[in-house]
Amino acid sequence: MQQNEKKIALSPTHQYGIVTAAYWAFTLTDGALRMLVLLHFHTLGYSPLQLASLFLLYEIFGVITNIMGGWLGGRVGLNKTLNLGLMIQIIAVLSLSLLNSSWAPVMAVPFVIAVQGLSGIAKDFTKMSAKSALKSILPENQNTRLFRWVALLTGSKNTLKGVGFFMGGLMLNLMGFSLSLWVMAGLLGLIMVFTIIFLSHSLGRTKENVALKDIFSKSREINLLSLARLFLFGARDIWFVVALPLFLYDVAGFSFSEVGGLMALWVIGYGIVQSLTPMIIKKSSDGRSLEVRENKFWIFILTLLPFMIVIALKSEFSETYIILYGLALFGIVFAINSTLHSYLILAFTHDDHIALNVGFYYSANAVGRLIGTILSGLIYQMGGLLACLIGSGIMLSFALIFSLLISPKSKLKRSF
Repeated sequence: MQQNEKKIALSPTHQYGIVTAAYWAFTLTDGALRMLVLLHFHTLGYSPLQLASLFLLYEIFGVITNIMGGWLGGRVGLNKTLNLGLMIQIIAVLSLSLLNSSWAPVMAVPFVIAVQGLSGIAKDFTKMSAKSALKSILPENQNTRLFRWVALLTGSKNTLKGVGFFMGGLMLNLMGFSLSLWVMAGLLGLIMVFTIIFLSHSLGRTKENVALKDIFSKSREINLLSLARLFLFGARDIWFVVALPLFLYDVAGFSFSEVGGLMALWVIGYGIVQSLTPMIIKKSSDGRSLEVRENKFWIFILTLLPFMIVIALKSEFSETYIILYGLALFGIVFAINSTLHSYLILAFTHDDHIALNVGFYYSANAVGRLIGTILSGLIYQMGGLLACLIGSGIMLSFALIFSLLISPKSKLKRSF
């Protein structure tokens, strides 16, 4: 085993390939699973509110799983938390295949909510492990390479999530509900075999025991990044999750398939921009100086966009075209911001506490998504898409404030 560990440790590209393949496989099944559930239950006559409720635990568990997953990854190693995420997803997918269309909603809805909750846990174990592993795999002082790897992993994930939306619909049409789920479980199982055999067993493990009380970061920069991340993703989801699809269907007159196709294309394009971000961003030798400055610039540009869309909506131009062009521009700038954040959390993290800090950071991300999702439905019901865009701009203003407080000169230090 020790010889195998040394062999793998000498090949960071090999380990990166395994981590990326695992994350890709999970992302494909995650996107496909969501589309399978939505389309299948839509054909059974479920209302939009019932459909939305199916994913409630999926979002809520993200907050808990990221924090606890970071702590667990630091104690037992990221390979184990990555495999745990894959295994839980396999269990969730196979459990969902037991669903019977003859079940009454009073039985089916709680069952699917619980299964989606498991899938949410699996997603955050897998995401935290994959993104934390990047810094553990690379030798020190390879910031440019780290940036490229983060951008590729993050961007490809979102691109494949969009592909997963298409794959879910296609599989449902060709194979049916249950067989599609069994095929996805088989794909995850195959990938899991490779991660168990080849991935380093000491990946991301801390050199000292981490107490539960230490899961909350004490690093100023990591706390500021986490707060900025919370408001960044809250600002996206406040108009993207509920308000935008309903606007496209109710106001713009899009069909269900057109709404789904547009959302999938947006996610794919968003992922492509994330992968290209290192070509756009100025990079520094210390991995932080110029990158922090770039982050402040791009979050400022993003903060302006929702307000600019609101102003444009007051003009005589087509409301639908303004939203579509605004959505495209928002996606490009948001993707750059998201990639910078995903890199900076690693750049400001001490090597010995990667999982702990990344887990804490992505728990803030999950809180932002949860808040944004709730506000998206509530504000759209009260004031329409215009009010949601104003809410997005306000949340981005908070993200801008916290981003401006981040200092690139902060030394890397332990979070406890």
